Formats: sequence, C-alpha cells, structure tokens
Amino acid sequence: MENIRSRLNIGNKVEDVKLRKRKSQLYSKEDENILENDELRRVVLFSVAFRLINCLLVQTSFVPDEFWQSLEVSHRMVFNYGYLTWEWKEGLRGFTYPLFFAFIYKILHFLSYDSVFLLIWLPRIIQALFAAFADVKFFYLIRTLERRDVAKWTFFCHMCSWFSWFCCTRTLTNSTETTLTSLALFYFPLQGSKTHSSKIYLSLVALAVIIRPTALIVWFPLLMYHFWKENDKLRLITHSVVPIGAVAVVISTLIDCIFYGKWTVVQFNFLKFNVFHGVADFYGSHPWHWYFSQGFAVVIGPHLPLFLHGCSLAFKRYKILLAAIIWTIVVYSLMNMRPVFLPHKEFRFIYPVLPFCMIFCGISLASLKAWRRAAATFLLVSNLLAALYTGLIHQRGSLDVMSHLQTLCDVSGISTAAQPDVLLLMPCHSTPFYSHVHCPMKMRFLECPPDLGEEGHVDEADRFYEDPLHWLRTSFPYKSSLPTHLVLFDVLEKEISMFLQGNNFVRTAEMFHTHFPEGRVGGSIFIYERH
Repeated sequence: MENIRSRLNIGNKVEDVKLRKRKSQLYSKEDENILENDELRRVVLFSVAFRLINCLLVQTSFVPDEFWQSLEVSHRMVFNYGYLTWEWKEGLRGFTYPLFFAFIYKILHFLSYDSVFLLIWLPRIIQALFAAFADVKFFYLIRTLERRDVAKWTFFCHMCSWFSWFCCTRTLTNSTETTLTSLALFYFPLQGSKTHSSKIYLSLVALAVIIRPTALIVWFPLLMYHFWKENDKLRLITHSVVPIGAVAVVISTLIDCIFYGKWTVVQFNFLKFNVFHGVADFYGSHPWHWYFSQGFAVVIGPHLPLFLHGCSLAFKRYKILLAAIIWTIVVYSLMNMRPVFLPHKEFRFIYPVLPFCMIFCGISLASLKAWRRAAATFLLVSNLLAALYTGLIHQRGSLDVMSHLQTLCDVSGISTAAQPDVLLLMPCHSTPFYSHVHCPMKMRFLECPPDLGEEGHVDEADRFYEDPLHWLRTSFPYKSSLPTHLVLFDVLEKEISMFLQGNNFVRTAEMFHTHFPEGRVGGSIFIYERH
C-alpha cells in the first residue's frame, strides 16, 4: 500500500498546491498580455478611424499659414508656379516642412494622379494618420504611468478636445509641432516612465524646432528638468544633445541653402524679424494678458474645470508638465514687451501644451465618482458641437470659393479671349491660391507685405480699402485691362456697386462664410463675372 501511495504521490499536498498556483499565475499573465494587446489594437483602430473622420469633417479655413506656408510653397516647388509670400523672399521660413508635401506632390505628378482633389486632401490625410499615431503613443504612455481607468479617461479627454479636432489634421506647422511634442513626451524621462529614450525624444524636439523655432519655448523647462535629473550630465550633452542638435541644424540649413540658392539660416532670420524687430506686430497686437484672459480658456474649452481640478490632484506627480504649461503661457504673454517684442498672439501658438493639459483632465475625470458620467456627457456634447460648427460651418467660404474658381480651369485653354483673369478684392491671404486650383490661370490678390524699412510704406490692401472705388478706377482705366472675375466679401459690395454696374459685372455665385462678420471680413463671399 505504501508503495502504491509513493508512486501516486499521495500526501505530497504542498507541492501540488504550488504547482497549481504557479500554473494559474502563468495563465493570468498570458491573459493579461492578451487583454493589453487587444486593448492596444482597439486603440489603434479607433484612433485611425477617428482621425480620418476628423479630417473629412474639417472643411473650413483657420489661418492663412495652413495654405501659404505649406501647400502653396510645395506646389511651387513641384509645378513651378505658385506664390511665395514675403517671408520666403526674406528667408524667414524653412523648406523642411513644405518639402514633405512637395515629395507627395512629386509622386502624384510622376504617377499622373496630380488631381486638385488629391493635392488638397492627401497631405491632410497623411497629417491625420500622423496625429493618430501620436494619439496611440499618448494612450500607451498614460497606460504605463497610471491605472487603466485613468488612462481610459485621459484618452477620452484627449480625443474629445474640440481644438485638437479643429487643428490636428490641418497642414499647419503648429499642428505638426503639437504632434511631434506629443510623440516626444512618450520618450521623455517622466517620473515612472518605462519608455524613456533620450536620443529619440531629443530628435523629435529638434525636428519640431526646425519646423517651428518657437517649439523651443515649450521644451525649455522640460530640457532643463531632464538635465537636472540626469546623473551623467556630460554624457547627455556630448552623446545626445550636441550631436542631435548639430545634425538637425546642418540638415535644415543644407535644405534651405539648396532651395534659397544662397546661405540662409532661417531660425536666425525668424527670430530677428518676428521677435527683435517686431514685424509680427503688423498682423495685429493683443494685450499682454490675452492668453490668460482669453486664449488658454478657448483652446482648452470645456475641459477647463477638469484641468483646474486635476492640477490640484496631480500637482506633485506632474509638476514639470504644469510648469511647462505655465512657462509657455507666461513667455508668450511677456514677449509683448521690449526688448523681446511679440505682441501678435494667436490661439494656435499655445496648442502644443494641450496634450499636457489632457493628463490633468483625465486624472480629474477618473477621480469623480457620482458625477463622472454627467461630466463625461457634458464634455462630449459641448466639444462635439464646437468641433462640428468650426469644422463644417465657420469660415468655410474661403475654401468653397476656390472650388468654384477651379472650374474655370476647364476653359483656360480654349482661346485667348476665354482666359480667366481673377482678382480677389479681399484682405490679403483670405483664401488659398494655386494649390487649390492647380492650373496656371491668371489670379492676383491685394498684397500686404509689412514695412521692412521702406520710407512711406503703405501696403496695397490698405490703399485699396482707404478708397476702393478710386483704387479700381485708377488700376483699370481701360475696359480691356479689366479682370474677368472679381471675388469679394459682401461688406464691400455696396461701396463698389457703381464700378460693378458700369463695367457689366454680374454676380454669378454666393458662398456662405461666417455667422460672425468682422471688419473687412463679411458673412458671405460673392463672385462677379464680367459680361
């Protein structure tokens, strides 16, 4: 009997329990990995689908730079016609960013697929996919730093943001800067981070600075924090900071020298003109407190109460991110004063700190118990309304009018008499240009370069708006010199009605633009054709 017991291992209960326990632990780890992989896969699919829908549902204009400092430059680089603004003539802008879209345009041209539809939408779709990639990295970062529910609600807050929806798929340097900032944060040595890589995050920061030099403002406190925390500071500088910075400067300078055809350091020119010479003041000025009183509240939107609550909860844990947010807003605000003078302010300038803010919002929302569902519903509905209105309705006329003008390309080669000649009587850069019509028909607009030291400088747009009727009569003294089409905001129609009637101009199209007309910008855009 004892032999039988020994063969059957009866009585060795401790070992049996250990084996069963070890086996169950193994299965639980495998199940957890499977769940994490499934979760990550769902996040990837959701992010890609969400940003593609986001891209398609943004059909309005925001600021001129999304066309004139990217797609218009790329179009000229590839197709040899287009318009370069004064910044490119003065060497203030780098070709690295438009070179990316020029590469896309070149491939489409080589394959004979360079339709105006693809030239407009393919860069934005790629921008959307890039933003989706950053969204996934953002979720994965928070997942490694916080509990699962905190990561879930942080991701929810991040994807809910109306301003991210409005901006992230646009061909703006600020959009790419924000995406690169979000990616760099994934590799930044935050407390508790398991994805830290100095070389990768510094490379992404360097690329962001090349695309937009002011990206250094956001990253300055973070770089100082990393340097202070680093044990081997000399190695960090000699093996990462200096080599990456040197390579970035050399490559960007080489690209700019090739396309400018002369020695050009755009980062230096950018600072010289916009900051120290105050040229940015030409585009409007705001009080020093504008970001505190208006700008930040608009950008963060309905998330603001959650952000403030989250700051009180996670101040110690993420104080470096909060410091970066405050630092960025303070620096942009104080640059209103001499000797550093940058009174021009825009919402998009502080967009790169928005992903930092979402971490505090997510922590706040996850901490709510009884009010969590109500807060999440309010956040979703309020942001959705703002996103759909600004993406589909507000300032859409600028793009709709170019779609209408693009149809004139069909008759541009029939005969000399049929050649379209379009004059945009609007505040300069109100619409896109050749990148959105993709044919070399004659078009011109009221130019408005800033005063670069020329005596008695008055830009063309200001001269026109001082006395529109006089400007038109002196600019077109003969009927043979008249354009075939005029594009104008409705607020101008009454002032030049005598000129329109006297030269047989007939309104042929009207496009809605905005519910909030202001100054020279009207609620609708009219197209007049000469008969």
